[in-house]
Amino acid sequence: MPTTNTDWPEAIATVLECRYDMRAGRALAFGLPSDKHFRIRYNYYANGKHHEGEFYSATAIPQNTLFPIRYNPNLPADHIHGHSPTASPGRRVPIAIGLLGSIILSLAWLAVLHSCH
Repeated sequence: MPTTNTDWPEAIATVLECRYDMRAGRALAFGLPSDKHFRIRYNYYANGKHHEGEFYSATAIPQNTLFPIRYNPNLPADHIHGHSPTASPGRRVPIAIGLLGSIILSLAWLAVLHSCH
């Protein structure tokens, strides 16, 4: 019985649609812009049924492009692929700086408010 998603069976997914999504380019929390502008919709066949999924990508992926996915044999809608969203090390640093800056600015504003009394 598979215990981790790396032990899950593999299937081939097909890109159904690739659309530029302007909303994905808007700033996220703490003013960090997203670099994922293309919404990729795809399907795959697992355990006798078709399943669909979607993700955002920084680059366009043409319709009918094939890519591998791994799916949970007990729940085939649960799956992972090479495009699965994970926080890359390059994104962690700006997020940490944004959080730290937000905390420092909040404390500075609180000090200004208390010094007025």
